[in-house]
Amino acid sequence: MNFISQLSLNQRAWQLLAISALCFELIALYFQYFMGLEPCIMCIYQRTAVWGIFLAGVIGAFGCQHLVMRIVAYGLWATAAIWGFIIALEHVDMQSSTMSFLFSCEIVPNFPSWAPLHQWLPALFEASGDCGDIKWDFLGFSMPQVMLVIFAAYSTAFTIVLLTRLLKEKRL
Repeated sequence: MNFISQLSLNQRAWQLLAISALCFELIALYFQYFMGLEPCIMCIYQRTAVWGIFLAGVIGAFGCQHLVMRIVAYGLWATAAIWGFIIALEHVDMQSSTMSFLFSCEIVPNFPSWAPLHQWLPALFEASGDCGDIKWDFLGFSMPQVMLVIFAAYSTAFTIVLLTRLLKEKRL
């Protein structure tokens, strides 16, 4: 338990978090640009959550020895992982519902007016696919179902690291 509680103070652990998220982003871009799988709005929101996890890893790597930076990294990691899980869950529901024709999928992402990511970086954040289409699967799991597992893993890792850190601090 001591090893896990010390991970938040370890620059390499935060770098691993950032690298894992970056790998998922690169895989998403491979699917989009080499396999021709157009991302839908829900995919774009999940992609944004993964970028949030990447940013948390970068902030944590540079500031893991400073409490405020660590808290910012924790907050971003938790928010992005949980938000991504919720979006992926909605996406799975859209695809698996017997009344999926009732779901509508926006074309333009609903980013804040102060951060229109789809206009700044359309290659990364522009949605052109349909949320209900299942054009890819892995071992019988659709892309949103795979993302559900990934976000659950990020959320679980966050919870374990934070709780062990808090328990260690409480004991001292």
